[in-house]
Amino acid sequence: MKSICFYFQVHQPYRLRTYRFFDIGAKHNYFDEHENEFIMQRVAEKSYLPMNAMLLKLIKEYGSAFKVSFSISGMALEQLENYAPDVIKSFKKLADTGNVEFLTETYAHSLASLRSKSEFERQVTKQSDKIEKLFGYKPTTFRNTELIYSDAIGKMVADMGFKLMLTEGAKHVLGWRSPNFMYNSANRPELKLLLKNYRLSDDIAFRFSNRSWSGYPLTADKFVTWLDELDKKDEVINLFMDYETFGEHQWSETGIFDFMKALPGQILKSGKYNFAKPSELGEKLQPVGAIHVPYPISWADEERDVTAWLGNDLQDEAFGKLYAMEETIKNCTDPYLLKVWSYLQTSDHFYYMCTKWFSDGDVHKYFNPYGTPYEAFINYMNVLNDFMIQVEKCAQSPENEMQELKSEAEAVTKKAVKIARKKVDVASGKIKKQVQKTRDVSLDDLKNMSDAAIKKLVKEIDIETLAIALKNAEKELVDKIIPNLGVRVNKQFQELQSQVSKFNKTEIKKYQRIVETKLKSFLK
Repeated sequence: MKSICFYFQVHQPYRLRTYRFFDIGAKHNYFDEHENEFIMQRVAEKSYLPMNAMLLKLIKEYGSAFKVSFSISGMALEQLENYAPDVIKSFKKLADTGNVEFLTETYAHSLASLRSKSEFERQVTKQSDKIEKLFGYKPTTFRNTELIYSDAIGKMVADMGFKLMLTEGAKHVLGWRSPNFMYNSANRPELKLLLKNYRLSDDIAFRFSNRSWSGYPLTADKFVTWLDELDKKDEVINLFMDYETFGEHQWSETGIFDFMKALPGQILKSGKYNFAKPSELGEKLQPVGAIHVPYPISWADEERDVTAWLGNDLQDEAFGKLYAMEETIKNCTDPYLLKVWSYLQTSDHFYYMCTKWFSDGDVHKYFNPYGTPYEAFINYMNVLNDFMIQVEKCAQSPENEMQELKSEAEAVTKKAVKIARKKVDVASGKIKKQVQKTRDVSLDDLKNMSDAAIKKLVKEIDIETLAIALKNAEKELVDKIIPNLGVRVNKQFQELQSQVSKFNKTEIKKYQRIVETKLKSFLK
């Protein structure tokens, strides 16, 4: 009997506020609290709370036959505690069933495993302690940020005492072999590896609502048929995905909740499969072979490597300067600065600087606060520049050493501007459009935009956000936008407009700010 292993990743970063060059040395509040609270509450309402309620109901219905697993980053846990405590309570209810396993990872959802063994171990220990405090037990299974794995990382994980780790079933690593077995690390055989079946996982996570996909529409019956078509010798099918898949990346209207509600019953009815937690599979299954991974792999984009976060000049410059501070930060005892140190390591900051195109780019662009990678780089480096100055004061390092750091920081900022100007000039010849963010805008500015510009803008904004933002808007403004939506989207817009009466003025204003933020990148 084959095992089905569901694993869900829960993560939200602390997003930076707009931090300009002239803020350096004057302002030390780096994070956009309003935006972080708004996004976390939105995702909690649309995804986490309804999905947790559904899983709890499914567990009550099927008992020990249905099981799932989670990894919740420290960044997400902190924000849930502050902005959406009901989600924490719902996760505790799931934990109490015994049918849910919580894995550990890096606390900051960071790339520390690629740079610093000591920082990596510090974050993993902190995350394990956090999970134990909230849910009552110490995690025994490890999942690295974005499923990043290599032989070197496997050694670090094994050295920390873990016996099981999750990673990507990358085709260029496996070759002819199937991801539907247990494997082990080539240089540390005692570390077992569960590999993601990326085709079946991504059918749910990315392709579910894609009407041009040959598998559309995806139903529970059809998915079980695909499971039945797998090789009879396969032992485990690992379905790993972002938890935001349910309700946020794939809206409720797509039928994603109905699909998930029906899936466990259809799988169990066949009598060919059971559900298992990762730790149970670690005890049950023996490796069929070792995998050798000299270069890091991940679950991102088609390459399944780490070039989503590291590789271009912007990312390498920012990443290098951040970790150059590691030894200095160890001499600092200021709780706020130590917290910022963790927050700045979150992988999302480097993802925003990526300049290549992704097959799943629309999903990751969804919560990206920047118009271009170059804006993300400049903003991050401005923050890092000021952070270095604050660390100097805290650590009381030798003046000449810190002066060198300050000089490097100033040079980095100048280089940031130079790189951004050059890149954006090549791309559009309109540098002011990319870096000038100081002028205030409002929805009224849409009246003066061309139809072509409005069509481009609305493609960058989900229709629900637009419908709420334009609730009670002037007729002239609505009449300007509607002809540029297209027939299908216009119909959806009209339906949503009739449903948004439940939103009060404060909530509508939040959605208007989202549209206005997007609008900035379209104004000259």
